[in-house]
Amino acid sequence: MSITPDDERFMAAAIRLSRRHLGRTATNPSVGCLIVRDGVVVGQAVTAVGGRPHAEPQALAEAGEAARGATAYVTLEPCSHHGKTPPCAEALIAHGVARVVISVTDPDPRVSGRGIAMLREAGIEVDAGVLEAEGRRSLAAYLTRQTKNRPYVTLKLAVSADGMIGLEGEGQVAITGPEARAEVQALRAETDAILVGIGTAISDDPLLTVRTPGLEAQSPIRIVLDPALALPLTSKLVATAREVPVIVVASEEVSFLQAEGIPPSVLPDISPTRGEIGKERDPSSLAPLSDKSTSGNVGQGASPQPIPPLVGEMPGRAEGGAPPTDPADMDSRRTVLEAAGVEVVYCNPYHPEILLPALATRGISSLLVEGGAKTARLFLDAGLVDRIQLYQAPVVIGEGGIETPLRATDIPSGFAHRGTSLFGVDRLDEYEREN
Repeated sequence: MSITPDDERFMAAAIRLSRRHLGRTATNPSVGCLIVRDGVVVGQAVTAVGGRPHAEPQALAEAGEAARGATAYVTLEPCSHHGKTPPCAEALIAHGVARVVISVTDPDPRVSGRGIAMLREAGIEVDAGVLEAEGRRSLAAYLTRQTKNRPYVTLKLAVSADGMIGLEGEGQVAITGPEARAEVQALRAETDAILVGIGTAISDDPLLTVRTPGLEAQSPIRIVLDPALALPLTSKLVATAREVPVIVVASEEVSFLQAEGIPPSVLPDISPTRGEIGKERDPSSLAPLSDKSTSGNVGQGASPQPIPPLVGEMPGRAEGGAPPTDPADMDSRRTVLEAAGVEVVYCNPYHPEILLPALATRGISSLLVEGGAKTARLFLDAGLVDRIQLYQAPVVIGEGGIETPLRATDIPSGFAHRGTSLFGVDRLDEYEREN
């Protein structure tokens, strides 16, 4: 059967539905499924919070007997393997569905093409690739982690009319208006983790949480690139670490940790379920981060060479004094941070080509880089940004402004402009990597 306008209409609805649980389905993708009979939706569902149950069995249960002879619209190829739940392809067969329309084929080697084959062997008609570009966009985080062994990275910048992203020594400066800020809150709510540099963490003292009423529980894991453990103990991040997880990425060049027998280049287990970070450091269960062989699969443009420390990203002072350099002081500071609920991990903060795969293996599929001109440049130069959200506001910062690392006139090659949106007086231009 050829693809019809109705097929595209129902698939578009399934894709919209899938976005409801972005960032909330652990390591599983957020999939949308519609069961349609005689042009009427008789069942619909999205992957449940936490990743189970999957969308298909929920939609089939809602449809009941009406599923027999119906068409199922699924944004991702139904799974064909036995995991913690039975294969979704089997559920579609058991309910007597006559046709399955799929947007994106699953790259997971346990599934890829096998779900489609299973359905066809059962006599079910299958059409794949319907609104594939839109489907891939909604599944970008899952697909990137599956195919590139790293999270999907979004860089967000808010730029003033005179090309500034902040004001030296002034902490947080409101550049965009309330409408744009509300949109950013929605972006945070559908993202697994958010990352800033230590300079931003100290100068702005941000919370980095979701503050939209009703969505607070969807706040992402907060990550700070902090080579010398300079994060102030009185910061908002430390104060709220037991409410929303905070990970501090410290330099692995800390000899006293090696003397204590703690691997300097491993990340602790991070549960893919938001809000749960493993406290146990079991070296046998943690993959080393210093093996640069992983960098070959982290995305086009990734540099295999070490990226030098970012001059100016590290502040000269923290808590009224210089960042600790003595091993005993560093150990003491780590102990205090961990007692406050902060997770301290050891990996060169300026090696994103190593850090990102480590985050992916711990269930982080999407990362929002939101703070620091030099941190933004770090990820851009490494070729590890997949999407750019560039907000432009009519505000003028003036003298003492911090210049943006990126303007609309110098978007890196390989990015395509996906659209422009207006939020109040602010303009958002969105760009996506084409490959």
